[in-house]
Amino acid sequence: MIQFSNEPQKVTLQFDDDAQTMRGAVIKVVGVGGGGGNAVDRMIEAGVGGVDFIVANTDSQALRRSKAPVKIQIGAKITKGLGAGAKPEVGRQSALEDTNLLLEHLEGSDMVFVTTGLGGGTGTGAAPIVASLAKELGALVVAVVTSPFTFEGPRRKRNAEHGLQELKGSVDTVITISNDKLLGTVAEKTPFTEAFRIADDVLRQAVQGISDLINVPGVINLDFADVKTIMEGMGVALMGSGSATGENRAVEAAQRAISSPLLEEASIVGAKGVLLNIIGGPDLTMAEINEAATLIHEACDTDAEIIFGAVTDESMTGSVTVTVIATGFDTPSRNLMAQTEHQSVVKAFPAENRPTVRTTPIPPNPHQQTPPVQSHQPEPRTTEVRTHERYDLRSSREMNDARESGPVRKADDLRMDSAAAYNTPDDSLQKVLLTPNTYGANNLGADADDDLDIPTYLRNLRKMNSNG
Repeated sequence: MIQFSNEPQKVTLQFDDDAQTMRGAVIKVVGVGGGGGNAVDRMIEAGVGGVDFIVANTDSQALRRSKAPVKIQIGAKITKGLGAGAKPEVGRQSALEDTNLLLEHLEGSDMVFVTTGLGGGTGTGAAPIVASLAKELGALVVAVVTSPFTFEGPRRKRNAEHGLQELKGSVDTVITISNDKLLGTVAEKTPFTEAFRIADDVLRQAVQGISDLINVPGVINLDFADVKTIMEGMGVALMGSGSATGENRAVEAAQRAISSPLLEEASIVGAKGVLLNIIGGPDLTMAEINEAATLIHEACDTDAEIIFGAVTDESMTGSVTVTVIATGFDTPSRNLMAQTEHQSVVKAFPAENRPTVRTTPIPPNPHQQTPPVQSHQPEPRTTEVRTHERYDLRSSREMNDARESGPVRKADDLRMDSAAAYNTPDDSLQKVLLTPNTYGANNLGADADDDLDIPTYLRNLRKMNSNG
């Protein structure tokens, strides 16, 4: 904090080095499951700075091998320190078992990256719970995930599809890297293990491409508020990256970034926001930065908001790397997906007692009189369902406004909610194998009387315990 003196004939500046006022944004990267843990290890090896690394896993052996400074074992009572057996339900319940521990390490975050490899058990099931907890604490939450290779089988692909839908309802932005598309960019004789390492490195590029914009001083600086503008409440995002050397390196790198096979249909058209990160050596010129930024701008919609930063790296003399994060896509297929999910909630109830689903709050009418209910007649049962964000049909802007107006929850409050609402004996969690969710039958109708003001992950815990 800078303080000015008001004394006559005297002008002084006083700098207060208090950590709370001088600190930057607190950014945490949480690797969930085996794939997420491998991605975090790759980021640590690559020297990604300015972030706190956490890994969460059911597998105690994998945790011991991790390079992360913070390691959280989840679901010890359920899995006995083993993996989730490729069952997302087990991963989900394991995260619910240890919400207090997760909250403890997520508290105080301004931005949380949740990274995992979708398709397995722990990452697919637990990542949406981790993301929900971070969101409840008021952080900007970005998921960076991979979808499985085709050769991993149809079961993992189905798990990944279900897990991605769960994740979309828990984060601000989700960046999905298709391993199949990534495979098309490497040599045909690339070893199996190297293919996974390359996938981990792409996750690293996505996280570092965003975090460096905030943390690394550069030729053109951005801060957390700029990144939040582009990523808050934006849903699906795409990433492309390109590098080049030579005379036209900046333009070529930008062209490769927006033509990346990782981008859907090799296009960023339709994005509402674009983050552009340009990295070069000390020889990077302002003219080159302008050329790259202009090319990206021309490839976007005219009303897209573009925020870009440029940093220099001594090791990149003679080369330029451009990373593009495009957010806020609103394609017909995405709208159809949201409508399908919304319809599935309504159809879960029998027609005769189906609740009224309202996507926006409706204030009560003070002049309306409710007729008394006769004792011999059953009271009509109408339940207002305040839809979770995954079923919310409002625009991104409306959802952002709602989030900004709501109070930020503290970890202690969430822990108290959990204890007061459920007060669950420790051994009851071992009885659960497991509550049906998107991976199984939907029995939402049986819980129509639940208090839907309680966060989603706590309602799931209540259902889990009542069925146990």
